[in-house]
Amino acid sequence: MRLPPFILTSAEDVLREILRFAAPADTTLSRFFKDHPKLGGRERGAIAECIYAVLRNKAFFTDRAEAGGGATMRRLVLLGMADAVGFDALGGLSTDEAEWLKRQLEIDRSLLHKSMRANMPKWLFDKLVAQYGEEETLVLADALNTPAPLDLRVNAMKASREDVIAELAQAPIAADPTPFAPLGVRVHKKPALQNLPLFKSGAIEVQDEGSQVLAQILGAKRGEMVVDFCAGAGGKTLALGAQMRNTGRLYAFDVSEKRLAKLKPRLARSGLSNVHPVAIAHERDAKIKRLAGKIDRVLVDAPCSGMGTLRRNPDVKWRQPPEAITEMHEKQISILDGAARLVKNGGRLVYATCSLLNEENDAVAAQFLETHPDFELVPMNKVLAEQKIELDMGDYLKLLPHKHQTDGFFAAVFERKPMAKKADE
Repeated sequence: MRLPPFILTSAEDVLREILRFAAPADTTLSRFFKDHPKLGGRERGAIAECIYAVLRNKAFFTDRAEAGGGATMRRLVLLGMADAVGFDALGGLSTDEAEWLKRQLEIDRSLLHKSMRANMPKWLFDKLVAQYGEEETLVLADALNTPAPLDLRVNAMKASREDVIAELAQAPIAADPTPFAPLGVRVHKKPALQNLPLFKSGAIEVQDEGSQVLAQILGAKRGEMVVDFCAGAGGKTLALGAQMRNTGRLYAFDVSEKRLAKLKPRLARSGLSNVHPVAIAHERDAKIKRLAGKIDRVLVDAPCSGMGTLRRNPDVKWRQPPEAITEMHEKQISILDGAARLVKNGGRLVYATCSLLNEENDAVAAQFLETHPDFELVPMNKVLAEQKIELDMGDYLKLLPHKHQTDGFFAAVFERKPMAKKADE
């Protein structure tokens, strides 16, 4: 069944707004759908997938849309919608538009210039080539330009992974266990989950497998004092609370009360009572100082460029200038330094990002070790073996979409030397 012609016009309206990059694409889309309540589920899905297709393929699509005249925004939407729903589902095309679109769809993209094929800004392409080499960067770029699967985390307080997969099958929703995260489930398509009893009861949460692995490597145990230092909306917080079997104390710190507010309904569904959300002003807040040297484990999922999440947030690569990476590095160092004060002797500190860039990852870990002689690096292979996660890593966790089918994640584990004197004493 063909989409009605007005869908193309609606997509054009919202794309024009999104390409100003004044706000994240998902925020702009949500507002647009709220302002247009008469759009049905199929129409919303087509518009959203069209927008994300344009953002993933912006370099190539813009080059084609601007060649040979015509309305650029309209042509971008035609390319995006054809990518999202297929040529045959498009209604309302003129003869010229149909012929032009068919020609574009026949182009062999493997023959394109490498940076065009990668569909990312040149500065980002060059950084990734410097890290991974040209050929691997192109494979990585192809993975980043492919929509991410839908991963779920099973709340072990309420269900087993096997029971969840069996109940999803009754829906019917096909799903499989994830290969690395012990409580992960990968759903084959992207069904609406909000009305499922599993979701309403708190038995499942949406969480990328890589994010689940991050929470797992912290190794939180029953009865411990644990801090999720940059908790955000609390996906990892909930995973940690369940690992602790709802015992001990788990603090969820964040500088944004708005983000912490999103944790509350999820927390209510989860059945956890050991989680304590705390809004902080900054990484030197007095609330942090009161807990200095008392915490068993601290997770710092630091603010970052988000370049590892381009499968889900393709607008990020176009919204961020290269100088933002330098600013992020300084911020990350400061946050990690503040969080380190919490860790007790023999306690662990995990630094993590959803970035692919060395400046935000290896360089931050190396600088932290240089300036904190009271901490030592725990090799990631040792940590993964402790958690029985079958991943082969070196000193650091480096998850990549083209190798592990997760978002791009980095993590380093530090341990405060047992007899070390606290840095702030």
